[in-house]
Amino acid sequence: MSYQQIDSRRLDATFAALSDPTRRAILGRLAKGETTVSELAKPFKMSQPAISKHLKVLERAGLISYSQIAQSRPRKLEVKPLKEASVWLEEFRRFWEVSFGRLDILLEELKLEGEQKKGKSQKSNKTTRRKKNAK
Repeated sequence: MSYQQIDSRRLDATFAALSDPTRRAILGRLAKGETTVSELAKPFKMSQPAISKHLKVLERAGLISYSQIAQSRPRKLEVKPLKEASVWLEEFRRFWEVSFGRLDILLEELKLEGEQKKGKSQKSNKTTRRKKNAK
């Protein structure tokens, strides 16, 4: 899959969902396995409705899903949107690596050029001093 094949709206929803630390923490917990809403809510000092709002954002982004088992609706992590975001980011990582590689080459060339100019300047100064001393 290339980054051009990724649905832009889903990518927007993924990054919007990931922008909140509570939602990232929820995803981190779900990475360990599916669990109930009450278990997800335990570490947070917020109301059940507030947690439910975060879960809805994650569900709309496709990052989590749920199943119904009797009265329980355990949530689980869905990896496809995260993989798509990773593919998208990877394209830019490669771009920046190439760009930084070119910059490294340019800086090395400028450094060598500066050292060569400095060397010529020092030789020129020695020649000038010799000529002055000879007079």
